[in-house]
Amino acid sequence: MSTGLEPSTDRDRRRVRELREYHLLDTPPAAELEAVVRVAASVAGVPTATLNLLDDTRQYQLTTVGFPGRQCDRTDSMCAVRLDEGVFVQVRDARVDPAYRHNPWVTGELGRIVFYASAPLISPAGNVMGTLCVFDGEPRELSTDRAARLTDLAGIVVAFFERRRHARLAAGLNETIRAREQWTRTVLDSIDEAVVAVGVDGRVSMFNRAAREIHAPDVDVTADPAGAAARFQLYRPDGETPLPDDELPLLVAMRSGAPVQGREMTIRGSRRGTRSVRANAAPLRSAAGEVTGAVVALHDVTAEHTRRRIIEEAHGRLAAANAELRRSNADLTDFAGAVSHDLVAPLAAVGGYLELLGDLDTGGPRAQSWVSSAAQAVTRMRDLIDALLDYAAAGSAPVRTRPVPLGDLLAQVLQDLGGDIAAAGARVGVPAGLPTLTGDPVLIRQLLQNLISNAIKYREPSRPCRIEISAGADSVLIADNGIGIPPERRDEVFDMFTRVDGVPVPGHGIGLSSCLRIAERHGGTITLGDTPGGGTTVLVTLPGKPSDHR
Repeated sequence: MSTGLEPSTDRDRRRVRELREYHLLDTPPAAELEAVVRVAASVAGVPTATLNLLDDTRQYQLTTVGFPGRQCDRTDSMCAVRLDEGVFVQVRDARVDPAYRHNPWVTGELGRIVFYASAPLISPAGNVMGTLCVFDGEPRELSTDRAARLTDLAGIVVAFFERRRHARLAAGLNETIRAREQWTRTVLDSIDEAVVAVGVDGRVSMFNRAAREIHAPDVDVTADPAGAAARFQLYRPDGETPLPDDELPLLVAMRSGAPVQGREMTIRGSRRGTRSVRANAAPLRSAAGEVTGAVVALHDVTAEHTRRRIIEEAHGRLAAANAELRRSNADLTDFAGAVSHDLVAPLAAVGGYLELLGDLDTGGPRAQSWVSSAAQAVTRMRDLIDALLDYAAAGSAPVRTRPVPLGDLLAQVLQDLGGDIAAAGARVGVPAGLPTLTGDPVLIRQLLQNLISNAIKYREPSRPCRIEISAGADSVLIADNGIGIPPERRDEVFDMFTRVDGVPVPGHGIGLSSCLRIAERHGGTITLGDTPGGGTTVLVTLPGKPSDHR
């Protein structure tokens, strides 16, 4: 071949690859091809003709006229001699032509061909796949017109090949499209999101399983789009106002060419009852950008709305409860004031008169015993009222936080408790360099005074009373060596009027309840544990973040 053409081996590989794409070698010839070969023999005026296809190793006679077809090696093919040239070939007498006289189709080994002519079968890509071949046992010569007609017939054969290939590709494409459509339908039916699509005429073209479940079972999805909102029982979010057709998210998206996001609607009539949905719609476009329909995804938000309603109702009840609690606390504060004025003052008067009666020394020992018992009862009642007032103040007084030097505050508490500490023979250990806490100094002082007083009150009689105080950046720890609190009782001792059984110590069971209130109102906690060797260790955290906890 001339310089500049790609190597024949590369060209041949490309030719064979395209030939096999036609799928001609593994299918029987069609009637149209047999007719073309018969016409070719008639045009040439010869008794025999064939349609030859050549791959990289063989020649296949796809259909023949005048003789039984047979395969042969490509090296024995007469058509292969000038196949790469892609031109019409005519040999008057092959017996004397140097290129053909030794060919087995000429010598009698495969046939006795004398006259030979062939028109190449050239694909649109320029590859020669074979020839339309006519021959005879006598010398002949075709006119230019007949040679041209054979070339035309070869073009018809190639056009038939192309039509078959296109039909096969279209069938494969259609099958692929059907498979993809089936896959898409399967995927869409497997999800719980309702999806509906319409064409440019507004008619439903796709309606998945979830969409069927969320609409009325008898809805006609194939009906005319007019009145679709009523047919699908679509309402505005209130569930009562019918939705007009011109507000349907699908139609709005298709009409405007823009997405519609988060449009809420109500659907009635489904097997699952009335449903609230959130619609997200978008237009569908062709490759040229024209709107060809629209698709909408309907997200069922019924459960979300139910949860929101429950939460709102719970918030309403909680707000009402908080308001009632604030009112109750205000009443408790008012009650505390009334108690301090209406009870404490009369009790003081009663106590004074009892002291006077005791001083008169009349009535004998029995009367003096009664006066003494009454005076003790008055004292107990005054202590109880004081404890209740402290508890009320711990829960209702406003928390006014500021830096509280713990060392200074403890010094004041220990000074106030000096008489009790001395009477009990107690020793209170306070380290130097205590931190500064953040909180309400009045409430923290009340808390510390209650805890140290408890440690003194519930001391172990068999050993000297020892109390150790330490602190962190936002906590205070008070450890005593007293009688201790059983682990199973450590939670309930914070309840009002609860006392440890079998402890012969006077008290009303209110002090620890007040301490818990103070800790919680500072956003902290109070916990009880064991002191090594016996006793109770109280840990109070005071983050300094006031809470509304009451």
